Amino acid sequence: VLHEDLRLLLDTALPPKRKKVVLGVGDAKMGAAVLEELGVQCQTGGVVAELMRGIRLHFPALVRGLTAQSAAKAQLGLGHSYSRAKVKFNVHRVDNMIIQSISLLDQLDKDINTFSMRVRSWYGYHFPELIKIVPENSMYCRVAKFIGNRRELSEESLEGLEEIVMDSAKAQAILEASRSSMGERGSEGLGEGPATPFSRRVISLSEYRKGLQEYLRSKMSQVAPSLSALIGEVVGARLISHAGSLTNLAKYPASTVQILGAEKALFRALKTRGNTPKYGLIFHSTFIGRAAAKNKGRISRYLANKCTIASRIDCFSEVPTSVFGDKLREQVEERLAFYETGEPPRKNLEVMKEAVV
Repeated sequence: VLHEDLRLLLDTALPPKRKKVVLGVGDAKMGAAVLEELGVQCQTGGVVAELMRGIRLHFPALVRGLTAQSAAKAQLGLGHSYSRAKVKFNVHRVDNMIIQSISLLDQLDKDINTFSMRVRSWYGYHFPELIKIVPENSMYCRVAKFIGNRRELSEESLEGLEEIVMDSAKAQAILEASRSSMGERGSEGLGEGPATPFSRRVISLSEYRKGLQEYLRSKMSQVAPSLSALIGEVVGARLISHAGSLTNLAKYPASTVQILGAEKALFRALKTRGNTPKYGLIFHSTFIGRAAAKNKGRISRYLANKCTIASRIDCFSEVPTSVFGDKLREQVEERLAFYETGEPPRKNLEVMKEAVV
């Protein structure tokens, strides 16, 4: 785009009769813009590049009042600002924090699962019946930490157990099982041993995971509100993470977004000439789970289209808003209803007009 300052400079410097003038321009696209706006013939490459190199070398001598030192400072400033613009598309959009958060969230899920299994197998030597009563991992760790040595469990502990399991019948079942348990009687690795402190660590990791999820939710509502409103914070963050940044995701076509995360299956299908995958990361959204088996491919294609629109709105709009995401979500809901009942959905144009208003 021809900047106003450059247009003013060229208007001032060039002669009134411009038909015979040939202007040397370093960038071919800029040359095309000058030709379109001012009607001046432009030449790029070859001798123009050599002339520019010469001008750059002797610039302080050609411009009155410009010293070599101030020219070097100006070049450094320009270099820094150019690099900053390259590294960060927009300073206010901190999408790398989202990428780190979702990676850590996935890692924590794996670790908490592994550690919970370790607590279950370790504590299971002492109180094997507890696994059947409390199958959920984080709750099992909290109960194990609370009980410690099962022989010390009494009627007074019932209230505390109820608070953890949130079910009086379940708490009573734990108490009864502890009295007739076939587990080891020794308390090694339990009340005063290492198993209970380990379960405490697992509980603190679970608490940290909750906090991290809240942080991710708040960041996503700032950086990509429309994408979050459409597909949810976690799936949206996974898409951004997989693409590398929100800008990269916004540049992808809908067909790429649809199979983002299923690259291995795609290349295997291309190699064996089989069916290509219908969905990648967007499979984890609720829409595809709700669709009938025959409509899963259709709804994933439609959802990928809407995700692409939402990511572009988030990336390039000046004011972050979730209005467009909410409207796009309504459209996907309407499309799901259309597949089931045949009720025609609204046109994209009228929905976008509503969102703009």
